[in-house]
Amino acid sequence: MSLYQAARGVLFRMDPERAHDVVMGGLSLASRTFLGPRLLGAFAPPPDPRLAVDLFGLRFPNPLGLAAGLDKDGTAFPALAALGFGAVELGTVTATPQPGNDRPRLFRLLEDDALINRMGFNNEGAAAMAARLARLQRSTMPTAVLGVNVGKSRVVDLTAAAADYRLALTAVWNVADYLVLNVSSPNTPGLRALQHSAQLLGLLEVVAELRSRLGPKPVLLKVAPDLTDSELANLVDAASANGVSGLVATNTTVARAGLASPYQAEAGGLSGRPLAQRALGVLKSIRSRTDLPIVAVGGIFDADGALARLEAGADLLQLYTAFIYRGPGVVREILEGISAELDRRGLDSVRGLGRRA
Repeated sequence: MSLYQAARGVLFRMDPERAHDVVMGGLSLASRTFLGPRLLGAFAPPPDPRLAVDLFGLRFPNPLGLAAGLDKDGTAFPALAALGFGAVELGTVTATPQPGNDRPRLFRLLEDDALINRMGFNNEGAAAMAARLARLQRSTMPTAVLGVNVGKSRVVDLTAAAADYRLALTAVWNVADYLVLNVSSPNTPGLRALQHSAQLLGLLEVVAELRSRLGPKPVLLKVAPDLTDSELANLVDAASANGVSGLVATNTTVARAGLASPYQAEAGGLSGRPLAQRALGVLKSIRSRTDLPIVAVGGIFDADGALARLEAGADLLQLYTAFIYRGPGVVREILEGISAELDRRGLDSVRGLGRRA
């Protein structure tokens, strides 16, 4: 039995959010010590230069990142980076500190290797995250890229969303390597309406303004897996025409088909294995319409799943639910699986696996 399997036995007997808080407390504590990240580095695979990806003017040491949602306030970046991720995306953070939705709001669907969450962007606010990240000594820690995922404050009406995003983006602009506009979570009322053209164009105007005022910064857009084909096409076209640096595909889903867990009727966003095929389909649809970089996320649990996304045209990958179910060893397993596939095909770069090689 692995160390994580033993720990999982304890953690999975806890309420899911309590277990999350325990894990994050440990990772946050490790991040504040000199030895913590170095000890956690034992989980990371040896570096493979063939896995490096140069994108957005940034160098990702490998294509596998941690998706937003685990470290909402940026308390554990050093520890998470040490586990071998090529990028760690923090948040979702909002301009206004907020407690999120009422508990219970996180559910394990053990029979489905899935989670349902309706957390509601619980976080301490963008200013608090920015102050914390400004204190990081990035030169002394692993080289993972740092992303920040930004959402709308719940108390702000949709008509004022652009101004609210401006506040949050301004706060974290200079402490992030890249930023993501989260307009696709199902857990903030009305948020997904921001994916449609008129509202989306208002947000992208804010991004253009901030780039002019604060300096260049990659800003990506995270999309829902539940858009119709025409809605997805309109979003991709708007993103391509208005300065979006890339797309993150996809967020959680409100669909529930084929689930076995008794928690399947809980409201919120579903993540994990049941999302894999839909997320892959959205990736393929987006890639057929644009050359924008794509970060593929949703149901990636193993090397085969990761390779399928790369072969379908993803530039980068992210996971979240697999980290909960399989532990930090999943990072090594996936990256070593990709390296083995490069060996098998005689390729000298992970880029050679994709459609655009």
